[in-house]
Amino acid sequence: MTLDSFDLDGAVVVVTGGTRGIGRAISEGFADANAAAVVPTSRTETDVEAAADAVRERGADSLVAPLDVTDDDAVDDAFARVEAEFGGVDVLVNNAGINAEGALGTPERVEMDAYDQVTDVNLRAAFRCTQAAASSLRERGGSVVNVASVGGLVGLPRQHPYVASKHGLVGITKSMALDWAPDVRVNALAPGYVATDLTADLQENEELRASIERRTPLDRFAEPEEIAGPAVFLASDAASYLTGECLAADGGWTAR
Repeated sequence: MTLDSFDLDGAVVVVTGGTRGIGRAISEGFADANAAAVVPTSRTETDVEAAADAVRERGADSLVAPLDVTDDDAVDDAFARVEAEFGGVDVLVNNAGINAEGALGTPERVEMDAYDQVTDVNLRAAFRCTQAAASSLRERGGSVVNVASVGGLVGLPRQHPYVASKHGLVGITKSMALDWAPDVRVNALAPGYVATDLTADLQENEELRASIERRTPLDRFAEPEEIAGPAVFLASDAASYLTGECLAADGGWTAR
């Protein structure tokens, strides 16, 4: 099944963190699925411009909207721009996420400023962006896809703030799904290890890469496009009876 098999004709899609890695693949995936407009956001304007161009090349309209998702006023302004340009939001993909260096390590080594930074971007910002899109999503019968992680389903050593934020994102997904049913579907997607620039160090370290691949039944890292497909599916009519779910796209990592 190709992405254009999904029924997203006419949809307006916003993808936070939509300019690199998984987010870029998701942005392009929605364009391939015949969305009317896809707005990829990130803090870096040049990245946003490049992602918007890629979306347009695939036949969807777009908007250059740089956004720091931790800035509440900027979030409101960005969603107001999307509404003014395209009439509203049908699909919101909360993909923006980080795992700061100072947030890594055993519990006693975690820097609290880094802890706050990770949870602000990964959890609070997803909630805040959903708030900003709420009226539009409810009026249009929209869909939210929160990009969590296998770290939102199981523990991962030395990644405590990241794991806490992703578990929280899965929990918020379930709570929002209850509050907004039947008007808005809210689901989460939990990728495993994906071959992006953010995992370059893991891929280049032969011992770490081999360890991750042994732990993954499919025996490899995912490609970003393999995460885009499940994201588009969750937002589409093909998943019309799914809400409050967390779909693991992890090569079997959490099946053990």
